[in-house]
Amino acid sequence: MSWLRFLQRERWDQERQRELHAYLEIETDENIARGMTREEARYAAHRKLGNTTQIREEIYRMNSLGFVESLWQDLRCGARMLRKNAGFTTVAVLTLALGIGANTAIFSVIHAVLLRPLPYDNPDRIVTLVESSPTRGFPRFSVSPPNYVDWRNQASAFQSMASVSRGDFTYTGGAEPERIAGANVAAPFFSVMGAEPFIGRTFLPEDDVVGRAGVVVLSYGLWTQRFGSDPQVIGKSLTLDGRPYRVIGVMQNGFQYPRGADLWVPSEFDQQSLGPGARGAHYLRVLARLKTGVSIDQAQAEMTSLSQRLEEQYPKTNSGWTSRVISLNEVTVGAIRPTLLVLFGAVGFLLLIACANVANLLLARAAGRQREIAVRFSLGASRMRVARQLLTESILLSGIATACGLLLAEWAVRALRTLPPSNLPRAATIGLDLPVLGFAAAIAIVTGLLFGVAPALQVTRSAPAETLKEGGRSSSAGRQGVRSALVVLETTLALMLLIGSGLLLKSFLRLQTVDPGFQSKNILTAGVTLPESKYSTDVQKIQFVDQLLGRLQSVQGVREAAVASGNPMEGSNLGFAFATKDLQALSPADQPSAGYYVVSPNYFHILGVPLLVGRYFAQEDSIGTPRVAIISQSIAERFFHDKSPIGQTIFIGAGAPTPTPLWREIIGVVGDVKDDGLGEAATMTVYEPVRQIGWRDLKVFVRSDSNPSQFVGVLRSQVLAVDKDQPVADIFTGDELMSQAVAQPQLRTLLLSLFATLALILASLGIYGVMSNTVAQRTHEIGVRMALGAGQSNVLRLVLKNGMRMTLLGIALGAVGAFALTRLMKSFLFHVTPTDPATFIEVALFLFVVALLASYIPARRATRVDPVIALRYE
Repeated sequence: MSWLRFLQRERWDQERQRELHAYLEIETDENIARGMTREEARYAAHRKLGNTTQIREEIYRMNSLGFVESLWQDLRCGARMLRKNAGFTTVAVLTLALGIGANTAIFSVIHAVLLRPLPYDNPDRIVTLVESSPTRGFPRFSVSPPNYVDWRNQASAFQSMASVSRGDFTYTGGAEPERIAGANVAAPFFSVMGAEPFIGRTFLPEDDVVGRAGVVVLSYGLWTQRFGSDPQVIGKSLTLDGRPYRVIGVMQNGFQYPRGADLWVPSEFDQQSLGPGARGAHYLRVLARLKTGVSIDQAQAEMTSLSQRLEEQYPKTNSGWTSRVISLNEVTVGAIRPTLLVLFGAVGFLLLIACANVANLLLARAAGRQREIAVRFSLGASRMRVARQLLTESILLSGIATACGLLLAEWAVRALRTLPPSNLPRAATIGLDLPVLGFAAAIAIVTGLLFGVAPALQVTRSAPAETLKEGGRSSSAGRQGVRSALVVLETTLALMLLIGSGLLLKSFLRLQTVDPGFQSKNILTAGVTLPESKYSTDVQKIQFVDQLLGRLQSVQGVREAAVASGNPMEGSNLGFAFATKDLQALSPADQPSAGYYVVSPNYFHILGVPLLVGRYFAQEDSIGTPRVAIISQSIAERFFHDKSPIGQTIFIGAGAPTPTPLWREIIGVVGDVKDDGLGEAATMTVYEPVRQIGWRDLKVFVRSDSNPSQFVGVLRSQVLAVDKDQPVADIFTGDELMSQAVAQPQLRTLLLSLFATLALILASLGIYGVMSNTVAQRTHEIGVRMALGAGQSNVLRLVLKNGMRMTLLGIALGAVGAFALTRLMKSFLFHVTPTDPATFIEVALFLFVVALLASYIPARRATRVDPVIALRYE
């Protein structure tokens, strides 16, 4: 085949000889026009002809290669071009790396949180069953034990069903007592989850029987950390909450439900917890596995019918309550899904802006290569062949940017993994795994095509003869039009991101101005759980509280100490129906519900909850004295109107510590505390004194004169002084509680604002680049205008007019797009409408000013052009 190629090359040389001579004459004439002598012009043309001959050789060689060889040749050529233009390559790579890195990081979150199946066997068959009473304000609520038992015995849509209730256990036997997060679960729990033990066994039905010897199943993590992965742990005895438990199994690595649980013990429902009065005590989670062939809708229909029968059978407790069947995946990640999708859309916009910016850079760079491309066409290269080479360069550039973007994504993923699960569920599973890397590879190809197509089409559409004759000026207008369109696109997308972040920022700032109803400064809180085996009576629990508060209040630097059944801003740990004398005739379905707290006398004072009417609890409000209660302002205003609530009575129904409704005298009204979040309405709340009701799950509060964190050790030591086997856990400052309450809005606002800021920077650079290129291309024209008498102000106005035209068009399109898309953010906003006019106007003006500055710098440079030099500019 070599002799055929030789003949082909000879024929090819003869056909192109005239074109080379024509090219030599054209180049010589252009050099003379630039002011060279004929000898200088001829010498320069010959030198360029030598380069052209090299191009000819390269074209012939590339036309003679196969596809794989030519692709390799394209890659080598592209690498040489990128290395030759190091400045351009650096700017383009950094621009793309920001967009690709942000997209990869957010996709890694979406893949781990939304797309990856839950780590259970056939997780799509696992559902959560909840009780629901929309009239009481409980669209999803926990389940009472008797209702759970009826569901389990009567529902036929489920293969198995199990109850779960979280609980912390006090482990003693080590150097110090320790709180271990765990759960009380029914025997079928592991069957529902499709989980098999790593060693040992899980629970049998007889393990649920009250009075049997306690058994416990450990998590893999607890087994390795606490027991050194000792296989002989099976059969050993552990002391939890003062009661012995025998280890019967260790679960597989990675199994953990509920979140954070490290051990599981049987539920052991006694007669009291399953009695008629317990149907109002809602505290269980219920999980079930659907039978094969049964859909969620079919299961929902059966559960609705079953709830109606129970309502008819138990009207006092079940009236107004129904049930809902929700997939476990929806319960786990449903709340975070809208946030992640909005962020994914934002980084998609950011990537489009980055692609538009790089496309603008390539179009500007193409101006310097147009004669080279024209010569390639003249020497026989096809348009498809040149376009393929240009696209190969673009994809190579995108590949390099993707490698850098992965480094940024890895850094971002490490930061996201540190977020607590309450803010980002399944955060620990986020990583750059194979699907994420596949996404990054796909995005490298797509972005390479996105920003490479426009320059490739623009260059390959040019006429070679005109380019060689006119120096490429004939195509500049078309190229400038494409670049202007890309700037408009950048401005449009940037404005949409800026408006979105502006709405979130305004919403977040307004959220922070909301009064939570208590003072968090200099507050330290910690959790203490008293084991029933050691504190079985109310008197014993009250004695522990009295001793602990007495010791804490004697510590230097501690102003006051108090206890309560829960932390503010975390929601009441109980919800139940209540009634006054006027509400007594209402049906159970119509009776209102309220949050419930058991508190020590100085709880309100230490947290700064104001007393509006009446008095606070006193030490005299103890066991044996008439039952008393304090209500929140919202209850007083809604149910007592102009009548004073002091001296009135209220009874607490289902969910109270005792199933029998007891009348309490209202002795005070305090301000509302926003328990369910700053953005939610104030929760109606009833408070009872801890000295009348012994409580085992306590939150201890300490107000200090200085930084409360320094009293953590003091708090631990004082608890141990009262009970050497009592650990302390869940330690937070008041400021940390407030931060947790706004953590998700803060994360959304921070990330979207970051992406919007990057978009603004990239859009500004895009405007600046186009305007600089415009000034460079119109230098000759500007020189003519100035030579004919145009002043600097005229030139400045001429240049700025073009930049502002692009900006205003982009702002108009962006406002329309934002008006349509920000409605998707309605659920994220607090006291801000999705189409808030002030935000739209402020952001548009801000972007206009930034774009004006980006246009002014090259416009100002144009006014300083020397007309004499400009007239000779090429």
